[in-house]
Amino acid sequence: MYCSSSVSVHLLRGAAALGLIFAAFFLSSYGVVWSAIAFVGAIVLLRGCPMCWLMGLFETIQQKGRASQKPGG
Repeated sequence: MYCSSSVSVHLLRGAAALGLIFAAFFLSSYGVVWSAIAFVGAIVLLRGCPMCWLMGLFETIQQKGRASQKPGG
């Protein structure tokens, strides 16, 4: 449901979201609007809360494990 096409893409999305979360805290001195934009961007990249991102990571790893166990694949 929340899984990405690959584990590396999923981890890159998480790293970018983490950067936006830090930016939201640092941009709060410039105004609430910039901080809110960064925070909403992080939520979009995480596809919800951090727990949703983590469950998606587990699903992606599980999906890749199933694909490697298939005969001929």
